[in-house]
Amino acid sequence: MLSASVKNIKQKMEQVFTPLECLLPTGNLKYGLIILNQPLDKGLLHQLWSKATLRACADGGANRLYHITDGLQYKFLPDYISGDFDSIMPEVKAFYKDKGCELIETPDQDLTDFTKCLSILEKEIEQKDLQGKHKLHVATGKEAKWCGLIPVGSACHSVTTTGLKWNLSSGLLKFGTLVSTSNTYDGTGIVTVVTDNPLIWTMGIQKISAE
Repeated sequence: MLSASVKNIKQKMEQVFTPLECLLPTGNLKYGLIILNQPLDKGLLHQLWSKATLRACADGGANRLYHITDGLQYKFLPDYISGDFDSIMPEVKAFYKDKGCELIETPDQDLTDFTKCLSILEKEIEQKDLQGKHKLHVATGKEAKWCGLIPVGSACHSVTTTGLKWNLSSGLLKFGTLVSTSNTYDGTGIVTVVTDNPLIWTMGIQKISAE
């Protein structure tokens, strides 16, 4: 899974980018990598890690990183690990602390470890010219069939999309009401998103074999 933050600012200039550019040989998209407590694909991890400008683990995600890089952990050190630290193994926590990785404890139980980690990442990465309308090029041959839009922190009261099988027209995205987690594409290869509040764009990626 690859996730990208989509944030609204009052100006409505259209931002154009290719979310999976980071998987293309000629790609130069700047991005931050967050590792969650989910199974990892070794080939995909190596490819994403090498190009990421910032790398982070959300709590138990550090366990996944530690074990999949067995014997080479010292080459895969995250910039920081955040969460309430109820999932990270003591020996894993001690290893990364000893290697100088920043440990940021975020005990707020109203937010998930992923949301906490994302908030920190957004502050770390310089955000320039993020506007309310975005055009996403999604026909790279690397994407899987599913995609979705998830509100971050608060409800999105006006979301309009094109290029999806199930589009929204000034629709509401809110946990407990509607969250678009199982959408797919209409075949045009272009998705546009206009939002009034931050959203996560999430999409499936085809499995990459480890070299």
